[in-house]
Amino acid sequence: METLVHGSRATAEFKVEVLSFLAGKAADRVKVETYVPRVKVRRLLAHLLHSEPALEIDKVVVRGSSGCSDFVGSVDVHTTSGRHAFDFVWDCRWRAEHEGYVDVFGFPDQMRAAMEFDWQCFQRWERRSDN
Repeated sequence: METLVHGSRATAEFKVEVLSFLAGKAADRVKVETYVPRVKVRRLLAHLLHSEPALEIDKVVVRGSSGCSDFVGSVDVHTTSGRHAFDFVWDCRWRAEHEGYVDVFGFPDQMRAAMEFDWQCFQRWERRSDN
């Protein structure tokens, strides 16, 4: 994750706050409006930094709901040049099905998918055009 953070075009202040957030500390530039496990927000941040490397991110506002195998919502990304919004679905069950992973009971092995692919379980990542 540190490689993604330091390699991004995000502002220096955002980079510091992301690393603070990942360490379990408060971070004003990483705002999560609903309860979501920190690990799922970390995955979202990793995907954002990887998928949108040109954005000079200064702050994010995350809205979403988290289930056992998924995290669905949106993220507003405030940059030095304006705001961008993305809708997303992170779903390790979908990734397990996509990879053909099954557990001993014949169900999609979502734990294996989450462990092996981590933040790369995004089924949907779409820029919203209502900006």
